[in-house]
Amino acid sequence: MRASITGAGSPSRSSGLVRGGAVSLISAVMLTSANATGVDMFGCVGGWRGFNCAEQSGVAGHPYIRTVPEPIGQGEKAQAAGRERRWLIRCHPMVERDEYGVARYQYVAPGCEYGIGRD
Repeated sequence: MRASITGAGSPSRSSGLVRGGAVSLISAVMLTSANATGVDMFGCVGGWRGFNCAEQSGVAGHPYIRTVPEPIGQGEKAQAAGRERRWLIRCHPMVERDEYGVARYQYVAPGCEYGIGRD
């Protein structure tokens, strides 16, 4: 009795369907419109036996800088100006150069480096 393996050395019908589905998916992803405010990355790796695709998207801009909304009304503007004035009086920020010549802020009161004021 002789054993034989069918389909050895050639891709099976299911792998062809998987590849076809992946190509359809990739085409659909590539044809979608890009978001003007974001960053999108898409890539695939692998061969005929298997592959993997991934997409990563996010908001464009620096990840460590957060935008702060402007005060809406005159009352909020006055409150923000008062907070800033009190913080400046309490903390006295000064720029001093360290031993490497890098400008660093120095404050008179503790906790001012975090921008936290006492209201």
